[in-house]
Amino acid sequence: MNIRLLSIAAVAAALVSCGGNGGNQQSNLSAQCNCPDNGKPTMRQAFDGKFLLGAAVNIRQVKSDDPKIQCVIRDQFSALVPENCMKPEEIHPKKDLYDWRDADALVELAQRNGQAVTGHCLVWHSQLPYWFFKDDLGQQVTKEELISRMKEHITAVVSRYKGKIKGWDVVNEALLDNGELRPTQFYRIIGPDYIKMAFQFAHEADPDCELYYNDYGMDNPSKREGAIRLVRELKAAGCRVDGIGMQSHVAFDTNLEEYEKSIEAYAAEGVKVMVTELDLSVLPWPRGNYGAAVETNFEYMKEMNPYTDSLPAAKAQEQTDFFVKLFKIYLKHADKIDRVTFWGLTDADSWKNGWPMPGRTDYPLAIDRNYQPKPFVDAIIKLAMEN
Repeated sequence: MNIRLLSIAAVAAALVSCGGNGGNQQSNLSAQCNCPDNGKPTMRQAFDGKFLLGAAVNIRQVKSDDPKIQCVIRDQFSALVPENCMKPEEIHPKKDLYDWRDADALVELAQRNGQAVTGHCLVWHSQLPYWFFKDDLGQQVTKEELISRMKEHITAVVSRYKGKIKGWDVVNEALLDNGELRPTQFYRIIGPDYIKMAFQFAHEADPDCELYYNDYGMDNPSKREGAIRLVRELKAAGCRVDGIGMQSHVAFDTNLEEYEKSIEAYAAEGVKVMVTELDLSVLPWPRGNYGAAVETNFEYMKEMNPYTDSLPAAKAQEQTDFFVKLFKIYLKHADKIDRVTFWGLTDADSWKNGWPMPGRTDYPLAIDRNYQPKPFVDAIIKLAMEN
């Protein structure tokens, strides 16, 4: 197959000369790139030596020449995750076409900044290109053909970034809330072994790369048992499994006791624990927290969008109090946790503004709409410096 490899896009020229290897070098980096340095420690500095502190970034941010954006990316975070540009519909839009431009740009940015990269994601039932499950006549592909396509995709993507990516979310959101396997097209066509195959193909493409399973609602006891069962089955089949990603689209009513139990339970299976998609919506929900079930949608209701201009001080304090509780758990289990990643860079870019109800104004992340750390950031930095 002749696969066209598109050229790497140009990246922000303002940062070509910038680099760095860790949190302790941030003051020097700020001086090199004309970033403000108010003498206060950043999250990257505060959590250095405890666990990686990451953010999911979109391609507009990666390629931006706005120093506010680039300084926040580099100074506050030691790890990056692509929000979308490595998902199959973006990186493999046509059967005979890979578009590497955006993913290459993200990896290059992280290398200049001395940041770890996690690839997200190789196999997921959502955000797949239309062609993936269809043959040339528009009919569903056979089991053999889907296995071949899955292997070819995983091999091409993982091989391209061999030695440049710390680890891959190999399979994403394969479990239902009851812990059973989700009946995705991969499952229906291939069967449950598609997960094992995905891990095997990824390991063959880069034997030194870490491999993860990632899902939401991982503090749910039933789903926790399902994830543990999955890890054990993969290990019994001889697969490399390095970690479990706990997507943490948390809410004020999240049961932090169960959340901590999950961290402990996953670590007890001999795998790393990663908090992979952390955000805390401050908005009311129509019927409880749906985690990240992307199929959930509600029509806009004005009463569900109460903070259109700014976040009241009392609600900001409630958010600070919650994040302090959460990060106390993370720091308590720092020996088990490899990475904590916010799902987005700033409140303005968060997917929570449009989901599960479009048109709302949310405040779920660590960096506000003016690229400034939120009040809770000082609190968690203080916690990290004291521990």
